[in-house]
Amino acid sequence: MHVKHLTLSNFRNYQTVELALNQGINLLVGKNGQGKTNLAEAIFYAATLSSHRVSGYLPLIKQGESKAIIRILARFDDRENLLELELNTQGSNRARINKSDATRVRDVLGYVNAVIFSPEDLDIVKRDPSNRRAFIDELIVQLTPRMAGVYSDYERVLKQRNTLLKSARNIPAGSSSLSTLDSWDQSLVRIGSEIISARFDITARLSPHLQEAYSAIADEKNDPSVKLRSSLLSNDLESETSVEFLESGNREEIENLFQERLKEVRTKELERGVTLVGPHRDDLLLLLGTLPAKGYISHGESWSYALALKLASAELIRKEARAGDPVLILDDVFAELDSTRRSRLAALVSHNEQVIITAAVAEDVPSELSATRFYVKAGALEVSDD
Repeated sequence: MHVKHLTLSNFRNYQTVELALNQGINLLVGKNGQGKTNLAEAIFYAATLSSHRVSGYLPLIKQGESKAIIRILARFDDRENLLELELNTQGSNRARINKSDATRVRDVLGYVNAVIFSPEDLDIVKRDPSNRRAFIDELIVQLTPRMAGVYSDYERVLKQRNTLLKSARNIPAGSSSLSTLDSWDQSLVRIGSEIISARFDITARLSPHLQEAYSAIADEKNDPSVKLRSSLLSNDLESETSVEFLESGNREEIENLFQERLKEVRTKELERGVTLVGPHRDDLLLLLGTLPAKGYISHGESWSYALALKLASAELIRKEARAGDPVLILDDVFAELDSTRRSRLAALVSHNEQVIITAAVAEDVPSELSATRFYVKAGALEVSDD
């Protein structure tokens, strides 16, 4: 699939902009702060309902405006779909699909698939578990759009349960007044187990593509792998190293583990007023050979690993999603790569149906990846076919 046309209104630094994109390579060139990444971000947001730069959507709305519009015309085989997202500072966001109102904003998911790689993706390897959870959950939603509703339900249940735990801190653990907490436990277990099972399944399907991508991009010939660390198996929540690996994605087994762990930590949860077990506390362990990637591998190896994760994601979507090739977005990455990795990356992505690249300096991008150039300056566009 590919995006044929992008229209933005009051999005980031754009009052209005129209961008007609081609199949193949599209290069957006402009100095920092001119708006090139904002164009890529809009496409990625339409694909995932999330930004690779900020949490939430309010920063996407142009300062001083009450709403922003993202309109995308996407083509897959002989069919075109027109998607429109309305982001509002007040009230609910809205969506339209082929000019008809969508029941829910998340109904647009699955019409456009996109994988973005940016310098921020080093955080997947180097930083907190939240970065790794976001990476894997984003991939799950693109491959199974209905999971967006599951994550939303889990957040709602988790919030309500935490509120109840805070209000019940001074109530004895065996009190009958905690029966409401038992009800929320059941919802937490049911919904949370579906998320944990989906994460286990997706890491298993991602692994062979990760190994292939890392081998193609890196000088080092180490063996990358991903394991799911689960709070359901931890005996010491204070020690990250004690968290064990989940070895089965079976829903019934996960639900049983979940229920047992909630019983074990009930007293601690009442003391702290927070839910201590569940997918919101899990992590992915990224291994290179036998060593954890975080804290053990070099900066160059971290780049290779992060890039391999994204290329593996693109390959998995290509194999499994109904729309085929995802739009591949490379946001300001070539300036960060050495010449060898630049060349290897260019060779790996050049045959994707559509690639969108942003760069401050066009010369940073290998020549075979600059078919159509768009020059971006202060929210204005100029196109040049090279």
